[in-house]
Formats: sequence, structure tokens, C-alpha cells
Amino acid sequence: MDLHLPSELRKLVEHERAAGHYASANDVVREALRVLAQDRKWRAGVRRKIAAGMAQVRAGRLVEGDRAVAKLRRRIGSRRGKRS
Repeated sequence: MDLHLPSELRKLVEHERAAGHYASANDVVREALRVLAQDRKWRAGVRRKIAAGMAQVRAGRLVEGDRAVAKLRRRIGSRRGKRS
């Protein structure tokens, strides 16, 4: 595969390689694509969670803010207790 990058991206790739963060330009591009794929997967998960939350709102399944925060604090506290 032959890849053509704008000069700004070429400079970034060369900087990363020259700084010793990567052994080659291919490694820089490979890592960038891996991170892009990871980011897209994360964003898709967030969108699913937002859609599920909005469905709960439309169905009238809401919790008062103070009650929600208290519930989260209890969950966090119980998780910390399990790790000890």
C-alpha cells in the first residue's frame, strides 16, 4: 500500500519516529490506526448508552439527582470495600 500524507501529518510521523517513540513510520501509522479503531469502538459504546438512557427518560424512568448521586457513592464504596 502506498500512502500519501499532507506535509503536516508527514512532519508529525517523522517527529514521532525521530523522537524514538516508534521504530518506523509504519509503526506510527499502525498505532494511529489502532487508536482510531479503539476510539470509534468507545464512541459507539457511548452512543448506545446515551440511547438507552434517553429511552429510559422517554419511558419516565427517572431518578432525582441527589438519589442518583447517593446510589453511585454507595456502589463506589461497596466496590472499594471488596478490594480491601
